[in-house]
Amino acid sequence: MTVTERLLHYVSFDTQSDESSETCPSTAKQKLLGEALVEEMRALGIADARIDADGYVYGSVPGTPGAPAIGLIAHMDTSPDCSGRDIKPRIVEYTGGDIALNDTTLLSPADFPILNRSVGKHLIVTDGTTLLGADDKAGIAEILTAVEELLAEGGAHAPIRIGFTPDEEIGRGADRFDLAHFGADYAYTVDGGTLGELEYENFNAASAVVTVHGRNVHPGSAKRCMVNAQLIAMEFHGMLPVHDRPEATEGYEGFSHLCAMQGEVELATLEYIIRDHDRASFEARKALFESAAAFLNAKYGAGTVEVALRDSYYNMREKIEPHMAIVEAAQQAMRDAGVTPRVVPIRGGTDGARLSYEGLPCPNLFTGGENYHGRFEYVPVEDMEAAVRTLKCILRNAAK
Repeated sequence: MTVTERLLHYVSFDTQSDESSETCPSTAKQKLLGEALVEEMRALGIADARIDADGYVYGSVPGTPGAPAIGLIAHMDTSPDCSGRDIKPRIVEYTGGDIALNDTTLLSPADFPILNRSVGKHLIVTDGTTLLGADDKAGIAEILTAVEELLAEGGAHAPIRIGFTPDEEIGRGADRFDLAHFGADYAYTVDGGTLGELEYENFNAASAVVTVHGRNVHPGSAKRCMVNAQLIAMEFHGMLPVHDRPEATEGYEGFSHLCAMQGEVELATLEYIIRDHDRASFEARKALFESAAAFLNAKYGAGTVEVALRDSYYNMREKIEPHMAIVEAAQQAMRDAGVTPRVVPIRGGTDGARLSYEGLPCPNLFTGGENYHGRFEYVPVEDMEAAVRTLKCILRNAAK
């Protein structure tokens, strides 16, 4: 199969993860794709391909003796931010201008200027009602296509360790990854975006749940005794800087993002994610949440506002910097594949961040996809093909 055929097949599986679930994987439907991938890998000759009880898929390909074992990792789940059911992809030869995804929805360079980079390419787009799932099924397709082509072509290449994870989109992809079994000297996640991107810095990440307790009284007799939790929640949010929101930041700038809220007079909750590349600034952002709660508790009474903070992952830069040769190897592989490398920070996270902290250095490579997690997601066929070439060059160069 071509990389395009693989992606179109994989997106037919609904694999959204679910943060509210306590199982692993968080949704049983992720295992359906995992089982299909194991079957496909065995058909390619990967005899040890398997899926474990937690939904992780593994396999290995022998390589040139003495070459480092290189891991290639992607995730099977898609984001819960947008529907991943009944995806209807199509391929558009892009000559510029707007693309009508459906009768009312346009994918336009006026909204997404990065589209202009893809003039002359063939774009896999959605029908404007679901996400596409290139995050990260494009990564899976690129890994298995590179492996298939290497096996067909023969010749020297590094030993390959393949890992496909569940639940990356909800921050749990590395939770039960079997590093001892994996057996790689280092690895790359294939989970990035724009053509040529190479990333070894990511956000420090935390979640925050703010719970506000109120007191309901009939509004006709509420004076001096009603405590409206919703209004206090609004007051809390108003204490956070308006310029530190995702829509106002880029590059290395961090943010606090209100993801969900619900409330009544008696009880209100606000759910946030907190992100910053700099560890000191990251800690300061969390401290602001706690100080805002302390201020409101002093104003309205102890226990009115509760903040539950949970760290998710940290910037992998400090774990990658002692191993910069693997970053340089990826840059050279891109050049060999006809791709201009662009080292950029990840405004997000990958399984590689957690795995790097657990002892497996793991930078992140582009897949070619754009506008992840929403209805306007797309990926150029030509950029996926460039990712396949890059992976092959990484594996062949390591055996020289």
